[in-house]
Parts: sequence; C-alpha cells; structure tokens
Amino acid sequence: MNVSELARQLNIHPQKLLSVLPEFGFDIGAKAIKIDDKVATQIQKDWRRIRFILERREKEEKEKEKLKEKEARKASGATIALPDKLTVRALADILQTPVNALIVELMKNGILVNQNENIDRDTATIIAGDLGFSVVAAVTENKSEGSSEHVAQLETRLTADATDARPPVIVVMGHVDHGKTKLLDAIRSANVVATEAGGITQHIGAYQTVWTDPKTKAKKLLTFIDTPGHEAFTVMRSRGAKVADIAILVVAADDSVKPQTVEAINIIKAAKLPLVVAINKIDKPGADVQKVKNDLAQHNIIPEDWSGDTPMVEISAKENKNIDKLLDALLAVAAVNEGSIKANPIRPAAGTVIEAHVDKGQGPVATILVQTGTLRVNDPLVINGEIYGKARALKDHHGKDITAAPPSTPVRILGFKIAPQVGDVLDLSQADSAEVVDVRAKRATQTGAEQRVSAAQQEAAAEEGHKNFNMVIKADTLGSLEAIVGSIEKIKNEEVGVKIVAKGLGNITADDVQRAMASGAIIYGFNTTTTPVAFEMIQKNNIIFRQHKIIYDLFDDLKEELQKLLNPELITTELGNAKVLQIFRSDKKVMIVGARVESGKLVKEAKVRVKRDGEIIGLGKLVQLQSGKQAVNEIPSGSECGLQFEGKLKIEEGDVLEAYKEEKKEKKLVLS
Repeated sequence: MNVSELARQLNIHPQKLLSVLPEFGFDIGAKAIKIDDKVATQIQKDWRRIRFILERREKEEKEKEKLKEKEARKASGATIALPDKLTVRALADILQTPVNALIVELMKNGILVNQNENIDRDTATIIAGDLGFSVVAAVTENKSEGSSEHVAQLETRLTADATDARPPVIVVMGHVDHGKTKLLDAIRSANVVATEAGGITQHIGAYQTVWTDPKTKAKKLLTFIDTPGHEAFTVMRSRGAKVADIAILVVAADDSVKPQTVEAINIIKAAKLPLVVAINKIDKPGADVQKVKNDLAQHNIIPEDWSGDTPMVEISAKENKNIDKLLDALLAVAAVNEGSIKANPIRPAAGTVIEAHVDKGQGPVATILVQTGTLRVNDPLVINGEIYGKARALKDHHGKDITAAPPSTPVRILGFKIAPQVGDVLDLSQADSAEVVDVRAKRATQTGAEQRVSAAQQEAAAEEGHKNFNMVIKADTLGSLEAIVGSIEKIKNEEVGVKIVAKGLGNITADDVQRAMASGAIIYGFNTTTTPVAFEMIQKNNIIFRQHKIIYDLFDDLKEELQKLLNPELITTELGNAKVLQIFRSDKKVMIVGARVESGKLVKEAKVRVKRDGEIIGLGKLVQLQSGKQAVNEIPSGSECGLQFEGKLKIEEGDVLEAYKEEKKEKKLVLS
C-alpha cells in the first residue's frame, strides 16, 4: 500500500505518519513510499491507540506552551483595559486569543456562553488573569444613544432650509404577486422581473424614471422604492415607508385585499403618507374592481369617485395599460404636497440606508437614499455619528458611475469599512465630531450573532413535550437577515419551536458548521453558499445544508421540519367488553380462554385491558378469535367464543377483557 493512501485513510499527513511510526514499533523508513500490506493492516488496527497517545501528547505540549505564555505576560506586566460589559468575541480580540479557545476557558469556569453573548468585567477579569493579563477599567465616554437619536436628528435636518423642490420619493407596496415589480417594470420599461427569483423581489431596491407630462410636456423625475411583498419583509417595508413622500398600494383586481395588503395599509397610515391605489390585473378573468374598492373601504381607504380622497387607477402592468394615468395621478398628488417635497441641495448630505450587504469583490456596499444635501465622491461616510469610511465610488440605479447624488437620489456606495444596518442614518454634517468606527467590535455584532434565549424560553423548552428545531441561518444582506429572524421569532406553537443557534452575513464558514454539529442544527443559506472548508466539513460530517433564493420557500421548509417534530395524536376507540368463562390452555405469554361478549364486539388484533375486581391489572392483545370451530375476525355482543390472549399477565376466570384499538393521527402544525 502507498504511504500516501494509508495516511489519507488515517487522516494524517504522510510525512508526520512516517515520523511517528518508528516510536510504536513500525520501522518503515523516513523516505518510504510503500508499506507492506500486512504491516499497513497492523498499523490500522493499532491506530486508535497511537492516535490517543499522540493527541494526549499534543494536548500536554499545548498546555505547557500556554503556561509559558502566561508566565511571559506576567513577567512583562501586560495590561488590558476592559469595559463594564463586552461580548466574548470582543474579549477574544482584546486578549488576542481564538474565540473557541476563550469559550473553552469560560466553560472551565462554569460559564456557558457563545461568542456574541455579553459577559461582565468581573468575569472577563478572571479569564484575563488566568491568561496572565493585568486588568484595568476602560474609560468610557458618553455617546449618543444609538440610531434612534440620529433618526430624530435627520427629521429635523430634512426640514431645515428646505427651499428647493426635489423629485418625489414613491414607495410601492402590496401583497405578494400582486404585480408591484411588474408595475415598476412597466414604468421603467426595463425587464427587472426576469432577474428576480420566483417573481418576488428579494431586497429593497430604489430606481428613478423620467415621466413627461402629456399636457405641459415638462419632464418630471420620479424616485421609486420597491419593497418586497412577502409578509417576512414587514420590517423592510416599514423602513421603506419612512423615507417616502407618496405610497402606491398595488392590489390585484382578481385577488382583492389580502393580509399583506392590510399590513401595507397600516404602515402607510402610520407613516402618514399620501396614497394612490393601483388596481392591477384588470385584464384577467375574474377581475372585480368594485370588490377591491369595497374591501379597501372596510379599511377607510375611500376612492375619489365615492367622494373619498384616495385616487384609484385601474391598470394592467402586464399589458402596459393606464400606466400613464397612474403616473399622472402621482404627479397630481405630488403637486398637492409640494410644500413638503423639498430639500436643501447645498448642505452636507443626509439620508437613510435602504439596503446593505457584503459583496465578494467590492466589500461592504450600501444603497442610500439621499434625502437632503448632495453626496459626492470622497465624502466621509458618517453613519449614526461614526465614520464608516470614505465614498470611493458612487453608482446610480443603472450601475453607472456618478460624481454627485442630489436629494431624492438612490445611490450605491463603495468604500465602507463595515456594512451599515438597513435603516441607519447617513449625516455628513456630523463629520467634524464623528469618530472612526470600531470595525472589529461592529463586525462582532453583525456576523455570526447567536440568537439569545431567555430563561423563560429555556424553561418552556424544557417542559415535557416541547421540542426545538435548531437552525443556523446566513443571509446575503442585513435587511434579509433581519426580516427572516423577525418572522421566525413570530413562530409560536405549544409543542415545537425554532431556535436560531447562529445567524450572520455572508457564506457559511467552518465556524458555522461547528455550531451546527454541536447543536444538531440544520444550516440554511439565503442567497449564500459555503466556503470550501465548510463544504468539506458538511460532506464529511453529514450536516444538512439547504440553500434558498425565495424567502417563503425557506419558511415552507421550516414548517415542514416543525411538522416532523410534532408527536402524533393517539386516538383510542373502545370496541367492547367480554367476561372470561374458562381457561383452556396457559403457556408463556399466550393463553387460550373461553369468554362471552357482554357489550360491543371483540375484534382480532385488538388491544385489551384486563380488569379484576373493577381494577385494571394489565394489558394484552387478542391474537385469534374462534366461534365454534371457525376462526373469525369479529365476535358480536351476546356471543360466546374462544380467544387467544397474548400478554405477560395470567388471566383468571371472572376477569373482564376491555377491547380497544389505537390509531396514530398526524397532527397539523398550527402557528399562533
């Protein structure tokens, strides 16, 4: 046998194999290429013992190395500063220690945590001390209270010195498959639908189009925000509404108002947006425009032709019918609200992140809707008061390079050191007071974050009958990940639930696979794949990995897995009672007796309870039934019969046999 083949089977490098074999009595030679088959077989037999010795030796050597490092740190007086609270990953970065090694150290101290859980300074001090570090308290500064404060500041800046008219920003909402993207396709005369998986928009996108007023021939620029229609993207839809001036509610004429339509209505009302309803698919059989209007009226959306204040336009996006009337209606609404559709183009730019992800070739990329001011190439990227980088390149919705983005322009920005969150605020007026973002700490909170489970949830999961389906989820963008996790958190059932073991952005890594192995989880990738190392680990350890491009397919998959976890419902049907009259034969676990059926019937293969003096004393089974000398399947009430009873119990004359059957019925998953 070749040395390389043997080494492959034993999962060890060939050179290392040749170096360790002489120690265990196999003098092969340091440069051997082949090994005698008998010797190879003997090595394979002894390998478990050899590997155990090698692993123990390596462990001892590592412990010695750690001890040396600890003593060296103590001797050098290595000191670190720790805040009151920090994540395990952040502590690992400070200690320059692998995360897995740090988690092991914490486990030795009785602390079970994952890399994204917070630990206090006292705990971190103990661990750091064990590694030879001296600890001092970190000096903290009072910073602004997160993005909510910046959102409030943005609202103020949008109205300050807003003297110039800007293009209206229009958000498109509605139920899944009611034709929102097809409508945009018709408006922009560009085939977007063909590029979307399954005809459903996966991320928030923003586009601009020019519409020529048929009366004045004046060209009007319109900005559209396309929000995904599936209920999983409620969070993303609501964020889209916050940056818009006008909303288009798309309702299919053949389907009318649906749950996501109602969600969109509630979001539009909460954002206090002017509304135009596009009643789509009027070309389809079964289209009922009046029913749509009636259903919308139930939600206080009253059409203008019913003396209401909501313009409703009947369209067919597929046949490009009445699109011009819809755009005219939008321009009319924009004209009525022109006092609020203004901005100051000469101030520092400010706007909102509407999409963000990490591109394999370009790094962190974000789409930002500039709401006031003008963003230019080389401007600092100030997100929530922190500098995330510099605008290295700006691209419009066609992917073309531009040098400046005025108000109401959606712009794709390259140059981020770390991807911002969807909904974060860009505000260049804070550039002078902003600090450079802590990339390492920020990345720790954005990638591989494990779902925290509260004590109450842990207790509930521990209750008898409750099962958790463990999953690892990685997505391509922050908006998608947030929407998926938000929808999973809504899944509630008394018997089963979903526990997110790990979540994050980008491709599935070896760390993700290890988490799945440790928790018995299934790995899900949304528009992502695996790294080569992770793929090899998945194959080797038979880990289940599922990829999805359409979000409702992912949820259908989850529901199927939860369905499998449900315990079937056991249905018991009472058949009849019989009294034992005589014992004919008694063998081990089998008896033949005579009995009289006093109610109901006896059925072959039925289960029986044995009652003596009114109490159940055991269980058994009716293996055979005999009426006269004839074997039968049933014995009716009032008949005497012979029967073969199978069970551990020895029955006696006078005992009562209660016959019944049990059926397992699969439960249907019901989510509250």
